Amino acid sequence: MSDTGFGAAQWPAGDSGPFHEKGMQAMKHETRRSFIGKLAAGSMVAAGTPTILSPSEERLARRMRSTKKRQANDHIQIAIIGAGGMGRIDTRTATSIEGVKLVAACDLYDGRLEDVNEEWFEDREEEDEEPRADVFTTRDYREVLARDDVDAVIIATPDHWHRRISIDAMEAGKAVYCEKPMVRSIAEGPDVMRVQRETGQTFQVGSQGMASLGNEKAKELLEDGAIGVLNYAEGFWARNSPGGAWQYEIPDDASEETLDWDAFLGSAPKVPFDPMRFFRWRNYSDYGTGVAGDLFVHLFSSLHFITSSLGPERIQATGGLRFWKDGRDVPDVILGMFDYPETEHHPPFNLSLRVNFVDGTSGSTVLRLVGDEGAMDITWTEVTLRRNKTYLPTDALRDAQEDERAAQYGERKQMLPPAEAVFKAEDGYRGAHVDHFINLFEGMRTGEGIMEDAAFGYRAAAPALACNDSQREERIIRWDPLNMRIVG
Repeated sequence: MSDTGFGAAQWPAGDSGPFHEKGMQAMKHETRRSFIGKLAAGSMVAAGTPTILSPSEERLARRMRSTKKRQANDHIQIAIIGAGGMGRIDTRTATSIEGVKLVAACDLYDGRLEDVNEEWFEDREEEDEEPRADVFTTRDYREVLARDDVDAVIIATPDHWHRRISIDAMEAGKAVYCEKPMVRSIAEGPDVMRVQRETGQTFQVGSQGMASLGNEKAKELLEDGAIGVLNYAEGFWARNSPGGAWQYEIPDDASEETLDWDAFLGSAPKVPFDPMRFFRWRNYSDYGTGVAGDLFVHLFSSLHFITSSLGPERIQATGGLRFWKDGRDVPDVILGMFDYPETEHHPPFNLSLRVNFVDGTSGSTVLRLVGDEGAMDITWTEVTLRRNKTYLPTDALRDAQEDERAAQYGERKQMLPPAEAVFKAEDGYRGAHVDHFINLFEGMRTGEGIMEDAAFGYRAAAPALACNDSQREERIIRWDPLNMRIVG
């Protein structure tokens, strides 16, 4: 995708666009006819030493690497940079796909590197097979990027390292899967997009639900007019446990000998060694992006995919620290409100989002789209469609004939489509996370088809990050979703 991957044009002020009153009625008629018609029809390599090149030779080599495409049966070798909980989950998912192998890992804590080698080392039982070599491990991510046997890297570091490592990886000729949010601040996004354009590297942001069957079905239903004309959307994420609220375990051996504290801080303010900040970095705005950056970004990614939207133009958030007063400086409850402008792909609509880390209902998340004829509740594996209008489309001639018949014999009842329909993923579905990595690897092989490239990832991250600014500064933020910049 380019920076304007969905190609949705912003309509000028005062221009009624395609969703003026007559246009909306015509669109409703056509999409209702299409959707109900479908219902009626029942359609529902070994470790290498880095080669030293001159700057000009390195630029040439980088261009050659970036233009090389792989065949469908090519083996893909990956490395993980940031081997904590999410990094290892990503790696397990990626290596569960045929033809993908982990060859290197980087982390700043020695215990995680030991865990990687223990999990991915496996003795061959067959006599004619040699034991598999240890995964190459290091504390310095640059040693991973210098290896010729690494095709792609998973970046699952604290958020304040995403921009730097993503740029370095693409400039080193590596494909990238970067955990969400793509960047820690709104100001960092343009640099990542620029480097992706310049290098031509495959770059995927890791909002793993993006490629889900649930999102695909919801997009199809919305485009078919299943809920009429969209006017409102809402999403929430509820948690109520120490782990869900980022109170991660701190190893007994955590010390400045077993981890690299200075490397962890990077560009962040210099503070004395604190294992809480290292292992529970999400709780601190110096390194993380709070609940909005961690969880709102998932909801934005799915919403923008389903609606083909570029994002909101008005952003406002409120919240606070209500329960987890453990030294963190980010809210555990936050609510956001967003105005989406009219585009060629959707009418204007409003969005509300919330995250609650002290929610007694716990463990639930959903994205809901509401139209003038129904609503959809969307998860990554299921879509529940509810309709408040259940009639079949008719034309003027048939209406007149039915009226005449009703006057003589009384109204004849009709067969109606269901008021509620539930679409579920088939048993055995490997999940959205697998689908998202398959999309990455297919993109590496073909150069096409990335669902969440840098521009898409930035359009999901920016409004989430703006929520943090809005909540902290107690102000409304105005965003230009087409040109991706703050305008007020």
